[in-house]
Amino acid sequence: MPLLRFFLVVLLGFTGASVRAESATPIRVLIVDGYSNHDWKLTTALIRGILEPTGLFDVAVTTAPPKTDSAGWDTWRPRFADYDVVIQTCNDLNGGPRWPREVENEFEQFVANGGGVYVWHSGNNAFAGWHAYNDMIGLGWRRKDFGPAIAVDAHGELVRIATGEGQDAGHGDRLDTVVHRRGDHPIHAGLPRAWKTPDIEVYYFARGPAKNLEVLSYGYDPVTAMNWPLEWTVRYARGRVYTSTFGHVWAGDTQPERMRCAGVQTILVRALQWLAHRDVTFPVPADFPTSDKVSVRGEIPLDLTKR
Repeated sequence: MPLLRFFLVVLLGFTGASVRAESATPIRVLIVDGYSNHDWKLTTALIRGILEPTGLFDVAVTTAPPKTDSAGWDTWRPRFADYDVVIQTCNDLNGGPRWPREVENEFEQFVANGGGVYVWHSGNNAFAGWHAYNDMIGLGWRRKDFGPAIAVDAHGELVRIATGEGQDAGHGDRLDTVVHRRGDHPIHAGLPRAWKTPDIEVYYFARGPAKNLEVLSYGYDPVTAMNWPLEWTVRYARGRVYTSTFGHVWAGDTQPERMRCAGVQTILVRALQWLAHRDVTFPVPADFPTSDKVSVRGEIPLDLTKR
């Protein structure tokens, strides 16, 4: 028995050391950009400017060529499997192409094998013809005949809207919006039940397969006078996917308040930890917004030349 206890102590020591080492290892993040109907270059720079000062991430960028006849199209083959999480900002709404099928296959395998994906704002609008991508995002910027939509009632319960009913996906003016939590997801642990974020788009009637989906939060849209999801997750095989409508960066923006929101910046870090299958340890800061007051931080450090 003493010998058995000795081996158990040694084993637990190794296990604890392994957990500590993993938590101390930076999360490997790959941002995919290259074309979008949003300002994708500024988006990438802002994301890096938020993440890199935390010391929790190794951030790399891969830039998709914008056309099938662009230089580099035939050799653009990102190695998704070398990373823990992919932040997907690319979309084809300005006439850009779908990714090469070889890249799509690699991405699907990455997620199915346990990889994490943060679908960044404009990435939710992307690739309506890519079946697996629709399964990953659950809900997207789609026409009303594409699939069901999900609204949220006054009690926080989900309301499923059938394919063809209601409207195409859309949004009203950008507004300061109260974010209401649903449940107690690890990303939100310790956060207020409601908090206000500045100048965001609340998507209404987002459509998709809406399978394996968990709505984490919702906000009110005055155009439809209804509540709609703001954040949601999808389980895709062994992988995790997180989508939110936070993070809108448009042409002419420089330091948008919606990216300098203390709430959005906190959730970005915590979502990446969860997507990487790590414990969510990033603390809730003292300047986290309240239900009646936004919290906008100073300028984000930017390097638009860094790729």
